[in-house]
Amino acid sequence: MSKHAVLSASGAHRWLECTPSARLEENFEDRPSESAKEGTLAHAIAEAKVRNMLIDPLPKRSFNKILKDFTNNSMYQKEMDALTDEYAEYIRGIVLSYAQKPYIAVEVKLNLSAHIPEGFGTADCIIISGNDLHIVDLKYGKNVAVSAEDNPQLKLYALGAVGEYELFYNIQTVHMHIFQPRNKDGGGTFTTSVQELKAWGESIRPTIEMAYIGAGEQKEGSWCGFCKAKPICQKHAEKCRELAKLDFKKPELLSHEEIGQILQTAKDVASWAKALEEYALSEVLKGNDISGWKAVEGRKTRAWTDMDTAFKKLTDSGISEEILWIKSPLTLAQVEKEIGKKEFSALVGDMVTTSTGKPTLVPDSDKRESIKLKAADEFKEESTNE
Repeated sequence: MSKHAVLSASGAHRWLECTPSARLEENFEDRPSESAKEGTLAHAIAEAKVRNMLIDPLPKRSFNKILKDFTNNSMYQKEMDALTDEYAEYIRGIVLSYAQKPYIAVEVKLNLSAHIPEGFGTADCIIISGNDLHIVDLKYGKNVAVSAEDNPQLKLYALGAVGEYELFYNIQTVHMHIFQPRNKDGGGTFTTSVQELKAWGESIRPTIEMAYIGAGEQKEGSWCGFCKAKPICQKHAEKCRELAKLDFKKPELLSHEEIGQILQTAKDVASWAKALEEYALSEVLKGNDISGWKAVEGRKTRAWTDMDTAFKKLTDSGISEEILWIKSPLTLAQVEKEIGKKEFSALVGDMVTTSTGKPTLVPDSDKRESIKLKAADEFKEESTNE
């Protein structure tokens, strides 16, 4: 199997909807983001904890050394300890729901080539007991809620797991879990039968064939958010052209329906423009011409080569330390992140008050409850601003 499959299971939500996207993405480098690196570390810690708790326990000193080594990683954050503990407890809860200890495996390499060409993936945790197969996927990201409901990545993993284990276990029901501790709107469990799962796998074969060769029509939607091919996507270009046709009337001269449509289009265009700028910069730096644009050096920054030595030299020269240091407290969120949510709540949770956030405009798809200002509140707000 190749290192990078054309049709990745993690991108299935996109290429199943926009079949040309996978081949278009081949024109772009795969650059792991800081969030991705953070997630990789969190997964490693979570794997170690589940393995030690339920599969292959280590002597306490040996396991503590493993955990300590993780803290040396530049991406390590204190809250990873509490959140990966929660994940391990979630797995333990599934295991304890059965009278006898089930089969448990972590970081399982799955061959998906029976369903997607050269396809493969890694399941964070697989649990099998009787006729039940559980697949648990840890999502450490916090900005985008990921639901387990009818999730194509999990369903492809489930198909791979069924193919891997059905010779040894009479699997009838598949439970697919997403554990997303940093996003309260994400996560959940989706359950289906093996028959329904296999029927879905067969139903998407024509789409997979189109996606693999890059055929079909480009389609825009929520799946565009993380698409690397966004800068050269014709659908996003069309959105820009549509927005440019507007007369840019004042908001009060537009109908409410027009405002709703324009807001969504403008958000998508802004995201596309940012991706386009990043792509153009990378092309210019490679020596390619982008008409009317060039790359220049950014603003210069200065940094100490050895701050401790520099500060010592300054203080030895009579400069007061009070001039060199600023003492300021961490924000509430920073303190909670440093010591972990559980310890924070236990020690000072009763010293925290939560106020209502300022009204924010979001799409209808947002799960939060809709609010409206009462006439009295609106009048009060206007009076306060006078």
